Amino acid sequence: MTTTNVSYVFFGTGALAESVLASLMRGGYTPKAIVTKPDSLQGRHMQLTSPHIKTWADSKGIDVFQPKKLDQDFFETLSLVHADLFIVASYGKIIPENILILPVHGVLNVHPSLLPLYRGPSPIESTLLHGDLITGVTIIKLDKEMDHGPIVAQNAFTLNPEVTSGTLEVESGQRGGELLVQVLPHYLEGTLIPKEQDHSKASICKKITKEIGEITLNINANDVRCKFRALTPWPSVYFFHKHDGKTIRVKVASIDMTTYMSDDQTAKDIILSVVPEGKKEMDFQSFLRGYSK
Repeated sequence: MTTTNVSYVFFGTGALAESVLASLMRGGYTPKAIVTKPDSLQGRHMQLTSPHIKTWADSKGIDVFQPKKLDQDFFETLSLVHADLFIVASYGKIIPENILILPVHGVLNVHPSLLPLYRGPSPIESTLLHGDLITGVTIIKLDKEMDHGPIVAQNAFTLNPEVTSGTLEVESGQRGGELLVQVLPHYLEGTLIPKEQDHSKASICKKITKEIGEITLNINANDVRCKFRALTPWPSVYFFHKHDGKTIRVKVASIDMTTYMSDDQTAKDIILSVVPEGKKEMDFQSFLRGYSK
């Protein structure tokens, strides 16, 4: 069996997973099956929508599983696939131990940070919230603890100052997938031995909520920039403004991403355009003039 013919199942949902899988496919690694999240109600009209990765897999004739729970029934279904390796990228569920030990080559995970930094559900957003200049991707062999397993490979890169979480998700997936293609032959041959993480340096990031996007107009401009980069496209940055006796929610639509901002400059110096509640996008200075009362 050549390494590109390895039988593997891919677990993933979203842009990062799609980028990882695209890189694997370009490298000659086609999954035997894909595991992704169930269809969900989306959009203004709450239509039942399939994950993009499912639609893609269907077009390629690749089997797709969408379990609500990774329970015994799913374990038995997965066992029948007879895969030698599982690859996980932004799947969104903890893989139970009985599934981790199912494939002979274990389970590899593509994580968009330099582990042990930013273990948890929001490594990309946390990187940008902290204003980091360098980030990376890490491939680990999963164990029963969250993002805890030994490192198979790791690659650091410098962040573009204008990158947002949305664009970084795609870039990280592409870089992670390319790294995976490079190291898979050595891993499968047994010549690449995973190295334990330095657990004393581990940091944990939390789930992102809508509330984290709230700002006031007097906070530091650089803090606004970090939040905007981290929370675009979701959940976005916003502030509340009183106008005509009402309090309205105002979304920050764009900011100055490149001009140097001193410590004494505020949100008012960096915001370029906004979307007032129920209105269209408008220039921020026009908003200040029109909504001053």
